[in-house]
Amino acid sequence: MAIMITDECINCGACEPECPNTAIYEGGVQWTWGDGTSLTKVEIDGGETVDGKAPQPPISDEFYYIVSDKCTECCGFHEEPQCAAVCPVDCCVDDPDYRETEEALLAKKEWLHAAS
Repeated sequence: MAIMITDECINCGACEPECPNTAIYEGGVQWTWGDGTSLTKVEIDGGETVDGKAPQPPISDEFYYIVSDKCTECCGFHEEPQCAAVCPVDCCVDDPDYRETEEALLAKKEWLHAAS
């Protein structure tokens, strides 16, 4: 499963630098697939290809957010999700809408960080 940030976020920013996939962004900030990954292009739903550097719309305008398709719960990097470990208000929690096995999370890590 991916991690999500709840609306209890105090916008302290402690989580953002901890993410090995650069999946965490400040509210209102656009994100890209290529940030912190080796992705240069991504095929999304419907077969459309998106440039890895193309800005994507923010998921939240109010508080920090996690791009679930880039979140691996730190599998392959750390024993536990680092965002949750450093969050002072415990608002980095499992996202019930994105359940993935450890094998799927490790495969996502390999996809995100494949050698070019």
